[in-house]
Amino acid sequence: MLSPVVAVSCVAFALISNLYANGVDIETVTVGNAGNAADTTTGYGAVAYEFNLGRYEVTIEQYTTFLNTVAATDTYSLYNPSMASDLNIAGITQTGSSGSFSYSALGSPNRPITYVSWFDAARFANWMNNGANFEASTETGAYTLNGATTGIITKNVGATWWIPSEDEWYKAAYSKGGGTNTGYWLYPTQSDSVPGNAIGGEANQANYYAGDFAVTQSALYDEALNYLTDAGAFSGAASAYGTFDQGGSAWEWNDTVIDNSSRGLRGSSWVNGEDALQSSARINQDPSFESNLVGFRVASVPEPSTYALLLMAGAGWLLWPGRKVAR
Repeated sequence: MLSPVVAVSCVAFALISNLYANGVDIETVTVGNAGNAADTTTGYGAVAYEFNLGRYEVTIEQYTTFLNTVAATDTYSLYNPSMASDLNIAGITQTGSSGSFSYSALGSPNRPITYVSWFDAARFANWMNNGANFEASTETGAYTLNGATTGIITKNVGATWWIPSEDEWYKAAYSKGGGTNTGYWLYPTQSDSVPGNAIGGEANQANYYAGDFAVTQSALYDEALNYLTDAGAFSGAASAYGTFDQGGSAWEWNDTVIDNSSRGLRGSSWVNGEDALQSSARINQDPSFESNLVGFRVASVPEPSTYALLLMAGAGWLLWPGRKVAR
């Protein structure tokens, strides 16, 4: 039988190594103030527990790693050829043949992945839930899919990574934070004023169509130009909890079921106007839907801090039977 110090140290090592040894690194922020009130204007945003949310949308680089780990055959069509051919968002290229497919990022790997269905996002969450390695299943974990590519699948109890619920997503985007009843912003840039779309460090900016496109600052559309921006490119426009790009760039799947057949989307995209950035804006699509305007981010259970784990280990060492404590 392991001593308390050894047992707790093993737990600490397992958690810390899980953070650093996975094939993909998802930077998260903690969304605290558990038990906060909902937005009185929309009714959304109340969450009874603390959780983590991806600071950024899942990127091309992260999704490429996922594909190279699980999609040599691509049984579930996790790759959409438009990820390469649609130059407005490209993307990822696929090479080889079934059984030996490999994937490479095109252009900047830090832009958000698009052309992903809700089921693609759920399989990514399962992969993260199961260790994000070559042995990690995409079919069980956060969601019991077992080959499903249509229909409504609900999140399993005990999930450690998942697609955020609408309330989780909404709270991280619009809440003013700092307490349980501090209110909500109209835009996910800590503002009630219409954002601009200048890339850089100015406050209250987002990748959306403001009479011109953010990437070009021109109203002219170019089918050969990529209109996505790197994660965090609007570095002065974080939400109160520290997330970026919850407004603009790409609509993001959430876990809400609408009309028993579709899933929710929030956040707007590079081609939508400012009204789609507002807290009242929500759309829905069949969970198999894929588009150059749709991506996702993931949520997770907060990990104990390294410091807390060391304290646990120290406490276990002191309480270990037979340990003599100086008096």
